[in-house]
Amino acid sequence: MIYIASDHAGFELKNKVAEFLNEIQKEYEDLGPHTFDPTDDYPNFAKLVVERVLHDTNNTGILICDTGIGMDITANKFKGIRAALCHDTFQAMRAKMHNGANILVLSSEYEGKSDIYKEIITTFLNTPFSNEERHIRRIKEIDNIC
Repeated sequence: MIYIASDHAGFELKNKVAEFLNEIQKEYEDLGPHTFDPTDDYPNFAKLVVERVLHDTNNTGILICDTGIGMDITANKFKGIRAALCHDTFQAMRAKMHNGANILVLSSEYEGKSDIYKEIITTFLNTPFSNEERHIRRIKEIDNIC
């Protein structure tokens, strides 16, 4: 399952991401916001996605805010989450292949400017973790930091 959420700044792009996931026939759940609220706070929506991703390792998430930085910082506060703010397909591929990223973070900067988010999402969803010993070792090192 793919869980998606945004704040007000990412609201429109989140809705486009939902449409795209429908187009490519990926099962997802939109965790909000469901109406535009210019005063909402991104940490609340990041937490909703994180909780679902941590519940089942087969789950993944997509978070969207203005720059993506706030969602990325918030999600990565949770042990077991490896959120990656990706601006291109190379970053999305490496985030999954080398870091085992389980949440993709996007910037709403793409809203109305480009469909690159579709390529980033497709790459993220279709790239497997390498399972190479060096990457497994590094993820364990990250997990043991705190």
